[in-house]
Amino acid sequence: MTNPDRLPHAKVTNDGTQDGAQDGAHQADEFSDLRRQPRFALLLRQAKLIGNGREYLCIVRDVSATGVKLKLFHPLPDGDDFLLEMTTGERFRAIGVWEQEGEAGFRFAPPIDLVRFLAEAGPFPKRPVRLRVDHPATIHSGGQDHPAMLRDLSRQGGRIETEQMLAIGQKLRLSASQLPSFDATVCWRRHPAYGLVFDQLLSLEQLAQRTSRMEVDPTAGGDVPD
Repeated sequence: MTNPDRLPHAKVTNDGTQDGAQDGAHQADEFSDLRRQPRFALLLRQAKLIGNGREYLCIVRDVSATGVKLKLFHPLPDGDDFLLEMTTGERFRAIGVWEQEGEAGFRFAPPIDLVRFLAEAGPFPKRPVRLRVDHPATIHSGGQDHPAMLRDLSRQGGRIETEQMLAIGQKLRLSASQLPSFDATVCWRRHPAYGLVFDQLLSLEQLAQRTSRMEVDPTAGGDVPD
């Protein structure tokens, strides 16, 4: 993605024309068109970007029918083609236009139904953003430790898989690399998968940073400080 205030440089060709000037002018017009669309500022509307096989927590800053500005918690990977998924499961194709100082602008392809977006319509009831991970963990219960895999994580809880049989309502402690240890309660089960609700919340920044570290070092063990 590019800086929002800079367009590609033109090069003079042998016939005296400027190669890339027309492309640059087209991009300038396109960016101007995006900015002219009615935009709506949104406060702390959480979402996630999906790209390159990874998921990234973000916050919608403002939106129009043709584009969106997002707050990011860490730099995005190379590539411009993403899916923006809202908390209702609704997905929109988003093409990266610029990224700068923890924010990024995207163009919707195709333009979206803005009324539907603002109403937070979607295929599922609204729920906290969950980020997919595959990270080894340990559950501590009844004086014993059991291996598990953490499969997704939100501010309030997570989904694990373990061969150990757990009961709904069972109290346990979850520990994993890149996470503080959490006291948690089993809220649903479909063995070997179990849903946990934590006794304490992760902040948005903690959720974003710690899941990002799990991607970098997915097999590390041991706890990290709270």
